Amino acid sequence: MIEYPKYKKVLFCTDLSENADLAFGYAFGVAKRDEGLLYILHVKADTADQSLIEGTVEGSYPEMAESIREAAQIELDKNLQEHYAKKIESTPFEIVTKSGRPYQEIIEFAEEKGVDIIVIGTHGRTGLKHTFFGSVAEMVLRHSAVPVFIIPSEEKAWPVKSDEKLFDKISTPM
Repeated sequence: MIEYPKYKKVLFCTDLSENADLAFGYAFGVAKRDEGLLYILHVKADTADQSLIEGTVEGSYPEMAESIREAAQIELDKNLQEHYAKKIESTPFEIVTKSGRPYQEIIEFAEEKGVDIIVIGTHGRTGLKHTFFGSVAEMVLRHSAVPVFIIPSEEKAWPVKSDEKLFDKISTPM
């Protein structure tokens, strides 16, 4: 009999999209099954261009940026708490927000906390959309030292009804 690993520290990454909400169910399920700690991480991508802001308003850019960041952090923490906390039943969790390059912050957080698995949703972009927007999930997968569980968007997911057997959907090669 195969003994499956226990995931005592599960990192769920959210961009607050519907795809992330879909992935949340998997992350929560793993954490609950293994009686683990669920980290809920949101990374706000840094996009402000300091050169555009400096000289246009009174005060220094670092002070203004820090003030904006603190206000945004409080609001984001509140929204994450309201959105996810009500869905979690008796599973320990910690909500964390960071700013920076999303995939780098996710990898650093995973290393820092010693997580056992990362759960992240993907939008499934291809072509030009993938080129311009990139894929945080893909970058996390490429750079992670721990397993990454990538959940596709609902439109891209393989449609298997609960009453169907998964293997019935697989065609055998000729």
